[in-house]
Amino acid sequence: MINVSDTAATKITELLVEEQKAGGGLRMYVQGGGCSGFQYGMMIEEGGQAAGDQVFESKGIKLFVDPISIQYLKDAEVDFVDTVTGGGFTIKNPNAKSTCGCGSSFSTE
Repeated sequence: MINVSDTAATKITELLVEEQKAGGGLRMYVQGGGCSGFQYGMMIEEGGQAAGDQVFESKGIKLFVDPISIQYLKDAEVDFVDTVTGGGFTIKNPNAKSTCGCGSSFSTE
């Protein structure tokens, strides 16, 4: 299961309305790279479920995750933080053993 914070759910809903993709959700994935070995990716998904995807729903938001990424994202939480320098989505990942300074990449070893 992947969870979405209240703040992230509000922001994702705003993005879906803004981009006129009201029936869509958020695609989350992990790919190789970044300074720690893996990096997170997220994008608004309007096409729905692809073959092999696991679909979760948290606070009314659909989350689409491919079968490889799910092993790294199990029990993660998507949050949205707003700071003086800007805002953005973050992932709190209990599977990450270490992260880089910017928080956009992680390692499981």
